[in-house]
Amino acid sequence: MKKPSQIRPQVRTWQLQTAKAQFSEVFRRARSEGPQYVTKAGKEAVVIVPAEEFDALVARRRQPKSLIEFFRRSPLVNAGLDFEREPDYGRDIEL
Repeated sequence: MKKPSQIRPQVRTWQLQTAKAQFSEVFRRARSEGPQYVTKAGKEAVVIVPAEEFDALVARRRQPKSLIEFFRRSPLVNAGLDFEREPDYGRDIEL
């Protein structure tokens, strides 16, 4: 398994003890530089992200799993929209 620094080279990884001792710095970097990875016993344990980024991730998780589900949840479901189309019979062309 690849280490976080191999997958995301620009991301800072913190050991738990260091992150606790320098929490203000971890917090500042999460806000200014993006996600901060905290490890425990050398294994990825948690990621500290800005609240806006977390909210966006949670919102994506709530999205419908399929197009059918998307349309079922649509606020327009009872709007009475007419999606019927006139049939297209093609056109005559000379070859």
